[in-house]
Amino acid sequence: MDKLRLTPQQLSFMETFGYLHFPGLMRDCADQIIAAFEAVWQERGGGHDGRRHDGTARSCIVPFIDQSEYLSGLLDDGRINGILSSLLGDDFNYLGSDGNYYVGDTRWHSDGAWQEPIGYYKLAIYLDPVDADTGALRVVPGSHRFGERFADEVEREIDQKTFWGGVAPNEVPAVALTSAPGDLVLFHQILKHAAFGGGNRRRMFTINYTPAIDAAREAVYRETVSSHDYTVADVFGQPPGPLLTGAPPSRLPHLEALRRYIPDSAH
Repeated sequence: MDKLRLTPQQLSFMETFGYLHFPGLMRDCADQIIAAFEAVWQERGGGHDGRRHDGTARSCIVPFIDQSEYLSGLLDDGRINGILSSLLGDDFNYLGSDGNYYVGDTRWHSDGAWQEPIGYYKLAIYLDPVDADTGALRVVPGSHRFGERFADEVEREIDQKTFWGGVAPNEVPAVALTSAPGDLVLFHQILKHAAFGGGNRRRMFTINYTPAIDAAREAVYRETVSSHDYTVADVFGQPPGPLLTGAPPSRLPHLEALRRYIPDSAH
């Protein structure tokens, strides 16, 4: 499949607002993605019968796509690979993933430290229809632009939970990204985001990416990978698991930084 290339307008939108929404981009393989998602949960002691997820709180598997040959193959899909190449360069890196059953509301937050020095991006794949009142991702556009007055004030209000003198969290001005199976949402990890409402088995998984790790980013990247508290065996398997077995040569450069810096054992 030919690589999808982001347009200059899309790149400008991402830089300005911190997210992109791709409705229906993966609709042709949504059923296969859902089946692979459920298979990982079943293999890990969960699945449709809810033996792992009881609906009272979020359940999460980390790392996630690494457990499935099909989901690992999404790293090679020309649509996903092309989006990341356009945004981060052809030498972008896979960082990790998580699979989730969400329950109810989430708080407003960023997924990384404020003033993130590397630039982590998260690709979210929703497997159930969601809208503003049923768990869709809500984002505050532009709230990733640390060092600018707007973003810094949003960070302060949300971090200190003052919410502009008492604005309810679900009334914070935001864009709700209504999604259906087959949609992709890509966002900068320090973009402020949340979700409200919805059922107790909302399925979603994410894949995280970084630009190339040069000498200036090495120490921060090493600390980030170490903080995830998983090991070479967890991600790549011993003997090699789905992320490496059957991987085309084109995938390996995108795994290089993670293979180099992930710890051999848990700390």
